[in-house]
Amino acid sequence: MSIDDRHLPLYHAFLEQGLESWLARLPEQLARGLDRQRFGDLPAWERAVKRLPTLERQGVHLTQDTVSVDVVMDDASRRQCDNLLKILAPWRKGPYRIGEITIDTEWRSDWKWQRLAPHLSDLRGRRVLDVGGGNGYHGWRMAGAGADFVLVIDPSPRFYWQFHAMRHFIGDAGVHFLPVGIEEVPPGLAAFDTVFSMGVLYHRRSPIDHLRELYDTLRPGGELVLETLVVEGDEHQVLVPGERYAQMPNVWFLPSSSALIHWLSRVGFQNARVVDEADTLLEEQRATEWMTFQSLADFLDPEDTSRTVEGYPAPRRAVIIAQKP
Repeated sequence: MSIDDRHLPLYHAFLEQGLESWLARLPEQLARGLDRQRFGDLPAWERAVKRLPTLERQGVHLTQDTVSVDVVMDDASRRQCDNLLKILAPWRKGPYRIGEITIDTEWRSDWKWQRLAPHLSDLRGRRVLDVGGGNGYHGWRMAGAGADFVLVIDPSPRFYWQFHAMRHFIGDAGVHFLPVGIEEVPPGLAAFDTVFSMGVLYHRRSPIDHLRELYDTLRPGGELVLETLVVEGDEHQVLVPGERYAQMPNVWFLPSSSALIHWLSRVGFQNARVVDEADTLLEEQRATEWMTFQSLADFLDPEDTSRTVEGYPAPRRAVIIAQKP
């Protein structure tokens, strides 16, 4: 399958969903997001996905914690798939299973899904946008929950090829990936029934602008699902860390949940409420065979795991749901 062929389902889906105003931008956005001059490893990731064998698919499971595909796989094809999929490492969001191969990702993203899923509006038949959706794990879960059209956007080309590696085995399932950030979404689109922004807000230099961008993507009456790092405190409490927070260099604002609800109200959202808030556990984010770099345990003070190595409160995350009037 050529690169152009790979994009055809995305073009067709945009036409079917009435997203013509965005469709004209796709060629430029795809070319920029997959620019080999910018991303030196991109050709190797592309080759790895193209070399994945075509295996007989016996079942696809998008409603289970591990997004899984049952395939007919002999020892040779298992080794081939294992080697090719590891070229795409590190795998951060999952878990996944292809036949006998389990991709044990850094994040137990299924735990996050378990926490938020009971609070979602029914996704059946809905048009969904997943902002900063990584390699698409949650996008597949959204499809499993009945969403009619899921668009995952994330500027990482590694995540793009991880998504297409999984799509090679899963098939279409109504899930699509565009390698862009939310700033590339046409302003005032107002096209999605549900919009997810999970693990993005604290990476934005202007969190209010990010909330406004999310607001603009939603149709009237649409639902926002926002998950982000928070700190404890009242509506005026916001942590602005130094150059690094838990060894991450691009963390700008960590509000309290109360402050975040206030921000959402200022932007125009209604009925904002916290549906989950908890400290991130070492069992939820950790190094694995598929992500061999440092992880959460290395980012906390070894003498006091309630603090980061920089002395800030350890990661705590909240899920907030709100509506656009």
